[in-house]
Amino acid sequence: MNTPRTVKEIIEPQMAMEGAGVLLRRSISPQASNLRDPFLLFDHFAFNTPAEGPITGFPMHPHRGIETVTYMLEGSVHHRDSLGNADLIGPGDMQWMTAGGGILHEEMPRRGESGNIFGFQLWVNLPSTLKWSQPRYRGVSAEDIPTVEKDGAIIRVIAGEVDGIRGPVTEIAADPIYLDLRLAPDTQFSYPVPSGHTVIAYVFEGSGLLGADESPVSATSMVFFSDGDDFQVKTTDSPVRLMLIAGAPFKEPAVPYGPFVMNTQAEIMEAFNDLQRGTFIWNEADPRFKQG
Repeated sequence: MNTPRTVKEIIEPQMAMEGAGVLLRRSISPQASNLRDPFLLFDHFAFNTPAEGPITGFPMHPHRGIETVTYMLEGSVHHRDSLGNADLIGPGDMQWMTAGGGILHEEMPRRGESGNIFGFQLWVNLPSTLKWSQPRYRGVSAEDIPTVEKDGAIIRVIAGEVDGIRGPVTEIAADPIYLDLRLAPDTQFSYPVPSGHTVIAYVFEGSGLLGADESPVSATSMVFFSDGDDFQVKTTDSPVRLMLIAGAPFKEPAVPYGPFVMNTQAEIMEAFNDLQRGTFIWNEADPRFKQG
């Protein structure tokens, strides 16, 4: 017997400034309370400086203990990291980067034809067993992300499975679901989600009725759900587009500080000491770091 999830909370994203002056709509921020476990951060970013002015972004910076997910809607972001990867993430492309024991990377924006840049960044926690693991990078181009059309819904499957079609992002500790979901007017869609997993939905276009209680939600809003094993959304006279994200919580202590999320304060101090000593980047010769 299915237990449909109901809407537990709806929040309006708050404006924030990060990097070298990037304006963001932030719905989730890293906190010790870890209420959205395993999700630590969710940003909807836009670069709105005048076209003739400088384009700001995220210059080279460190991460440890997390995974970062960037998904582009418009424009592009150039990625470069200490593993030697260099990649251009364009419209419909995504990257999933596992920071593990330590990585440096930068994300610098480039405008699309409209002059705008829009996208999302999600941070996913790592369990304690993988926080010191070897970093890895996966860039996925738009043509490699499958699209499923079903009963008036168009679903881009980045992670997870829809009607037997799996997304290209696999082997992630949180067993995530990451779907870009569009519904035409007068459409309904349901999706099975494992009981106990954290489920969030970010509505960024149009409006719809979410959850078994059919709570009205309009763009731009982040929605948190009660437990259950079934996600539901329907539309009336308006289309809706949202990101549906789910993952298994790790139920471990979270100590966030800037670009690091570890399990103890001592590990955070160790990250800063490593940066000062020049020993931050994952190194297989360092006994602290684990193969992953």
